[in-house]
Amino acid sequence: MAAKQPPPLMKKHSQTDLVSRLKTRKILGVGGEDDDGEVHRSKISQVLGNEIKFAVREPLGLRVWQFVSAVLFSGIAVMALAFPDQLYDAVFDGAQVTSKTPIRLYGGALLSISLIMWNALYTAEKVIIRWTLLTEACYFGVQFLVVTATLAETGLMSLGILLLLASRLLFVAISVYYYYQVGRKPKKV
Repeated sequence: MAAKQPPPLMKKHSQTDLVSRLKTRKILGVGGEDDDGEVHRSKISQVLGNEIKFAVREPLGLRVWQFVSAVLFSGIAVMALAFPDQLYDAVFDGAQVTSKTPIRLYGGALLSISLIMWNALYTAEKVIIRWTLLTEACYFGVQFLVVTATLAETGLMSLGILLLLASRLLFVAISVYYYYQVGRKPKKV
C-alpha cells in the first residue's frame, strides 16, 4: 500500500481579509475608544497604558528656573564655605563677623540643598520637581523672615539688604508659581 500524501498546507490569509481582521481586533478589544476616549493600537498598549498621559507637561521656563536656582544655591554655598567674611560683608554692609562657623554651616546646608536642586534638574517625575520647588520656596521665605527679624533687632539698613529682601520675595513668587503650574491637571486635547 502506498502511503497517502497529506494535502499541502494552505496558508490562511485572514490578515489580508478586512472583515476577519476587524473581528479579531474586536475580540481582542483594541482599535475602539476606551472610557478615556483613547484609541489603542494594540493589546499591549491597552494593558500597559499610554505613557504620554503620565508625562509632565512642563511650564515654559521651568528648567531654566531650576538651573538658575541650582547655580545660585551652589554659588552662595561655595562663597559661604570659602569666603565667609566677604559674604557677611556683602549682605550686612561692613558689619564685623564674630564667628565664621555659623556662616560655614550655612554654606554646608546650602550645598546640600544645591545637590538636590541639581538632581531635580534631570528628573521628569512630577512629585520630585514639586518637592524641590516647595523646598526652594520655603527656604527663601524663611530667609526673608530671618533677615527681616535681624534688621528689626539691629536697625542696620543698607541697599544690599533691601536687594536681598526684594530678591527673596521674587524667588518665593517664582518658585510658588512653578509649584502650582507643575501640579495642575493637564487639559485633555
